[in-house]
This record gives sequence, C-alpha cells and structure tokens, in this order.
Amino acid sequence: MRRIVCSSLLIAALAAGTAWAAPALRVLAWPGYVEPEVVAEFRARHGVEVELTIVDNDDALLEKMRNRAGGDFDLVAANTAEIARYAAAGWLQPVDAERIAARRAQAPRFRDPAALPGLVRDGRVYGIPFTYAEMGIIYDRSAFAQPPESLAVLWDPRYRRRVLVFNGSSHNFSLAALRLGLASPFRIGDGDWPAAVDQLLALRRNVLGFYSQPDEAADLFIRHRAVLLFANYGSQQVKALADRGVEVGYFIPREGALAWLDCWAIARGARDRALAHAFIDHLLGDTASRLLEQRQGLSSTRRGEAIQAAGGRPPHWLMPVENAERRARLWQRIVSGDRREKVLQP
Repeated sequence: MRRIVCSSLLIAALAAGTAWAAPALRVLAWPGYVEPEVVAEFRARHGVEVELTIVDNDDALLEKMRNRAGGDFDLVAANTAEIARYAAAGWLQPVDAERIAARRAQAPRFRDPAALPGLVRDGRVYGIPFTYAEMGIIYDRSAFAQPPESLAVLWDPRYRRRVLVFNGSSHNFSLAALRLGLASPFRIGDGDWPAAVDQLLALRRNVLGFYSQPDEAADLFIRHRAVLLFANYGSQQVKALADRGVEVGYFIPREGALAWLDCWAIARGARDRALAHAFIDHLLGDTASRLLEQRQGLSSTRRGEAIQAAGGRPPHWLMPVENAERRARLWQRIVSGDRREKVLQP
C-alpha cells in the first residue's frame, strides 16, 4: 500500500512539475535579431520563455534546419533564398500574414509577399520580411588615397594578409561569380566551376582570415590592422567598427553586390502556431525595430530605403543557388588548404 501511495505522489509531483513549467518558444536566429529587451517584453505579455539558438552562417543554419527536418524549432530567421529552399523541403509551415497586425507599419515594398522572391510557394506565404542589407566592402580610410571601386581590391597582393572575408560557401562562390562577370552569381555553369575555384583559392591566399559573426570581424579588423572587409552583414558591420572609433568607408563594387532580405518563418516543429504568429508580430513592433536600427545598424522593414547600387547595377537579391551542397563541399576543401586538383575532385 505504501509503494502505491509513494508512486501516486511521484506521478502527482511529475504532473505538477509539468504544469508549472512555462512554455518555451524555440527560435533560430542571427546575432542581434532577438535582443534581451524584446524577449523580456514578450515574456511579460505572454508568459512564455524564449529559447534562442544563434547561427553565424547559412551552412550552420542549414544543418540546424536539416536536423529532424525543422522539427527542433518554432521560428527561424532566414534570407529569401533559404526560405524558398526550406519550404520546398517541407521544413516550414505556412504563415497567415493577416494574423500579423504589425505588418501594417511596414514600408509598402515589404507588405506583399508575392512581390518578393522566394516567399510564396503554391499560393501560400512562408516568410515575413524583417531586415535587409547589401553586402558591400568596408575599407580603412587611412590606407587608401582614393576610395576603392572594384571587387578586385580583395585580391590585390598589396593588401595580402590584411583582408577579411565572411566564412560562407554560398556567398563566396557568388562573390567569385561576380568577379568573373557571370550572368548570374547564383548559377555557376559546369564549365565555370574551375575558374570559380581558382578565384577562391587566390582569395584564400590573400586573406588574413575568414570570420563568422559581426563582433568577431570587428575584433579581427582592429587587432590585426586589416584594411579591407567583405561585409556579409552590411551596415551592421560599418556601425560595429564606427562604434569602436575606426575610421572606415563603405562602397558597393562596380561589378555589383549581393543583397539579402531576412524573414521570419514558422518551422515545421512549431507546437503553437498562434504563439509563433504572436512572436513574429512582436518582432515587427516598436522595441524590436528600434533596437535593430539603433543597436545593430540594420534596416528594419518599417523603412523602405533603396539598397545601394554602383554603376547603375541593381543589387543581386539572394536566390537559391544551382547546387548548395557542391558549394559547401568545395568551400570546405578550399578553406582546408587543399590543392586545386583535390578541390575539384567529384
């Protein structure tokens, strides 16, 4: 009888513990997208904790989402190319844009998902725009008599070991495609792979190193007296260096620039769709938008400024690439220091 009573108490205690545990929203995002103040406001309003997982490149984001096919998260922040990819793979749930009241405060260019690449599939919306930037090049003003204008400056041997580049396979192959003048930075043809690999091997020899996060890039830039930085995070990195007293310039190469629009999407593993919609609405609100702009130096979608362009060339908004797995595989070989012959092996 005593064992039965003890077992009953244990079951009751476990049940009570389950009842007392606050629900948690599992969010996969980039640095600076979900600030502590934003989480605190949401917790106070909804009684929900936010479990935040930070990624520092698209390859890491892909691995997190590929694991259990998006089943480990409720919400994910990703660019339009990745949104399209994840939706096609079945890793996302559709978003009911009408349930997000804060969209009414967005700039007109961001209110119609159908007008933006990658956000609508089979008539259903999979992403809500959040922030955007072009990927320009930052330079130390004291190192240049005239501001640079071309991507070629990243390969210039005069600046060897004083260049920093983002550690991302997809973006760097697109950078090589721009340098080669290919028709699209997202479509490398079969005959163009050797030339693209040669460009990135040459870039690897010229760079000081490859960074992942904005703060890491700022630290490396200052500590090693770098003079050039391929700014994957755009204006966010300009602000990070300016805040630390570094006199930098920023330019869009005449060959053109990549540009990203990051959006919030509901992952396949979302346990409470109403709560997921509520958090997206919250992230488009006053506090999150203000901190995104003031603290991170990024543009919120409440603003509709045009992305910078050079030589009349419009920006290349990120699109799904021809073979992301191939780009990732080759990039890892390049970073590892493999010879050209080994990099190009099937």
